[in-house]
Amino acid sequence: MKLEAKKIGNSTGFIVPSSVANRLGIEAGKVFYLTEKLDGSLQISPYDPDFDEAIKLTDDIMDEYRDTFAALAK
Repeated sequence: MKLEAKKIGNSTGFIVPSSVANRLGIEAGKVFYLTEKLDGSLQISPYDPDFDEAIKLTDDIMDEYRDTFAALAK
C-alpha cells in the first residue's frame, strides 16, 4: 500500500485508510512505537520495548527468588 506523507499542523504524518485502521485496531489516542530494524527499515507497532525489558527483568527476579516467593505465598 502506498502512503503519502502529509503536513499535519507543525508535523508531517501519514493518513491510514479507515479500513486498514479498523483491521489493525488503530484508533485516536492509542500509542505506537517506531523501531528501526537492523536492515534500516522501520516498523510501527504497539510493542513497547521498555515494557518488554521490564518484564524480562521481572522474570529474572522471579526465577532467582522462586523459593522465597513460594514460601511467602503459603
